[in-house]
Amino acid sequence: MSLLVTPIFLTKDEIREMTGRVRYKSQALVLSALGIEHKVRPDGSMLVLRAHVEQSLGGVTKTQTRQRVYEIDRSTL
Repeated sequence: MSLLVTPIFLTKDEIREMTGRVRYKSQALVLSALGIEHKVRPDGSMLVLRAHVEQSLGGVTKTQTRQRVYEIDRSTL
């Protein structure tokens, strides 16, 4: 039985597809414009957390908040 493990970081191909850019500096500019947090490795390539991208682009929400329903207790009236 094999389990599919989603990588924690986007691949170079995924970053290239998301930004539409090949050069690292151009990718960094697009990521910044999109509000995607990223780190630059010593070789200039990008390090982008998959979870941040999903959250930022609306794929996943942080936490679902429950709506509280309030009712008036009329038993004392």
